[in-house]
Amino acid sequence: MEAGEGVSSATPTEEMNGAGNLMDFLDEPFPDVGTYEDFHTIDWLREKSRDTDRHRKITSKSKESIWELIKSLLDAWSGWVVMLLIGLLSGTLAGVIDLAVDWMTDLKEGVCLSAFWYSHEQCCWTSNETTFDDRDKCPQWQKWAELMTGHAEGAGAYVLNYFLYILWALLFSFLAVSLVRVFAPYACGSGIPEIKTILSGFIIRGYLGKWTLLIKTVTLVLAVSSGLSLGKEGPLVHVACCCGNLFCSLFSKYSKNEGKRREVLSAAAAAGVSVAFGAPIGGVLFSLEEVSYYFPLKTLWRSFFAALVAAFTLRSINPFGNSRLVLFYVEYHTPWYMAELVPFILLGVFGGLWGTLFIRANIAWCRRRKTTQLGKYPVLEVIAVTGITAVLAYPNPYTRRSTSELISELFNDCGALESSQLCDYINNPNMSRPVDDIPDRPAGPGVYNALWQLALALVFKIVITIFTFGMKIPSGLFIPSMAVGAIAGRIVGIAVEQMAYHHHDWIIFKNWCRPGADCVTPGLYAMVGAAACLGGVTRMTVSLVVIMFELTGGLEYIVPLMAAAVTSKWVADAFGKEGIYESHIQLNGYPYLDVRDEFTHRTLATDVMRPRRNDPPLAVLTQDSTTVEDVETLIKDTDYNGFPVVVSRESERLIGFVQRRDLTLAIKNARQKQDGVVSSSVVYFTEDAPQLPASNPQQLKLRRILNLSPFTVTDHTPMETVVDIFRKLGLRQCLVTRSGRLLGIITKKDVLRHMAQMMNQDPESIMFN
Repeated sequence: MEAGEGVSSATPTEEMNGAGNLMDFLDEPFPDVGTYEDFHTIDWLREKSRDTDRHRKITSKSKESIWELIKSLLDAWSGWVVMLLIGLLSGTLAGVIDLAVDWMTDLKEGVCLSAFWYSHEQCCWTSNETTFDDRDKCPQWQKWAELMTGHAEGAGAYVLNYFLYILWALLFSFLAVSLVRVFAPYACGSGIPEIKTILSGFIIRGYLGKWTLLIKTVTLVLAVSSGLSLGKEGPLVHVACCCGNLFCSLFSKYSKNEGKRREVLSAAAAAGVSVAFGAPIGGVLFSLEEVSYYFPLKTLWRSFFAALVAAFTLRSINPFGNSRLVLFYVEYHTPWYMAELVPFILLGVFGGLWGTLFIRANIAWCRRRKTTQLGKYPVLEVIAVTGITAVLAYPNPYTRRSTSELISELFNDCGALESSQLCDYINNPNMSRPVDDIPDRPAGPGVYNALWQLALALVFKIVITIFTFGMKIPSGLFIPSMAVGAIAGRIVGIAVEQMAYHHHDWIIFKNWCRPGADCVTPGLYAMVGAAACLGGVTRMTVSLVVIMFELTGGLEYIVPLMAAAVTSKWVADAFGKEGIYESHIQLNGYPYLDVRDEFTHRTLATDVMRPRRNDPPLAVLTQDSTTVEDVETLIKDTDYNGFPVVVSRESERLIGFVQRRDLTLAIKNARQKQDGVVSSSVVYFTEDAPQLPASNPQQLKLRRILNLSPFTVTDHTPMETVVDIFRKLGLRQCLVTRSGRLLGIITKKDVLRHMAQMMNQDPESIMFN
């Protein structure tokens, strides 16, 4: 808590002696005091107490006049206004990104002659010559080869289309990586690891800035359109948080308080997932389960409101033209049966194994990128991966299209009107059934052909995603993970369906699968597989299941989704507790204390505190015998974030703690504004300064910036308790005392180093450089 926040520090006697106005120039707060340096951690307790003081001041003033009452009401409503603005802007940006991605993905294959800004689907909607069977073919839409040479078929046309597809992909990815590199280096990657770190109290200036927002939005479109194995969902969370940060700067309540700002960013993350998946409730749960560090009930309601406004805005734009918030909305017409839990759980096991494989391989590759020459050529790396992806993706129709369309097709149930290869079943000529309920049928040649292509697509996606995630372009992981799971799930689904058809007299099928009935829905298996793989990589459970059923509208299938999500988490946790985001946080060495980690070692505060046995003594200030020169020398010679203040060096009785930044600013300000402050001026942290002869240099009183209630523990406090205190109170540092005497200090980085040491890791490798 800040000392003397609203109280004049000058005592009546000083004012009578005329010393008060000279003594404490800090009665008026000066700019930047209480702010933080870049790459430092905020002090949650201090931010909270500052907000409480601000609120108390506004409440007491509101009784004075109508104008002050209106101001206090505006202050109370500012939170909801910020949420409304975040929802509107993030929903609009998501709609624009969806429309642009659709158009640019189709641009790689051809162009609409009637209006070049139409995507393939929109082009053929407006055409009058489109037939239902050939709904993808219309004269207005021409592939590049047909446009250039006049021939739509043949080897020459195929080669030309192939070449132009690769060329467009390379152009898009080159533009994306160049823009990121030149204008906003922070716009690369998914952004979720950094947002988790920022929400835990770390400061990364510029990460949520205006340039990052602009460049991330543009390059996200380019990166997804280039056909790389990445999604736009993670980056949309980053984009929404940038919107949140942008609107925070409009209200001093949020711009001047880092703790309050993080409440807004938590809600913005919910709005980001809401528009990424069209899942408002899933977004709120995602923010609560996955990214937020401090999530009070008030933030829950505000997240809910922001997610609602964002989803509503996206629905108004209607980017997919199907009045849905997502591309892959499906409706299944058959229930699932108990026996199907076995394949669902097996898909969960597959998801857990794939998650483990992906995390290990991707982290190894990213570490290699960081430590070798590879990291020096980001543009070349992106171009190479895009080239390989485009060359291998084009021949296979399932990897050529956008990943969202692929998932959409894999989720789909085969109705009577489906023209997909996956629905090429052999029909019974005597069948007369309602359209919705088509019985299980034997697979035709198209299905077997599709299975081969899907198996190849699965191997391709598994391998290429490992090298794509973490490159210097915006890249999300949700969609590629879901694609891997959906492909595996669809293959399993078709296998179970054919077994049920050919062996309906087997004991497992006998109870629920009569001949001529529609028993197995392969699309449901794809959905369960997608959930399992996404869960294996991110270790989400509750929010994942809610996102999946909001995505697909499949309320009936919550149990299969839950079974797969829990299984994949168990299997993946058996090989390592960290999800992909925690692993990237660790790789980058961000000072992040995960709430889910357990500390079980029996060490004490005295084992971790500094100074250690052979270290120089702790750098401290005394309350009434340090000069301005001493303070400036101490600041110059050390890089500590703050200094304990003691009564004297002999007694070492603790008075309080002062932040380095506040100290620097206070002295700089005093030298500029207060006459007579020189290097030999004595700095006082006491309530009253002694009366000195006029010949002595002017005194400097800095009681105002002193934190009189720093958090302290005794030297025999178990580290388990200390770690818990750091986690739950979000401390930057904690002082170690015995009977009121200062012994040492423990910072957040000391705690992280100690935890790494206890897990036999190199303590320096995990620290942010």
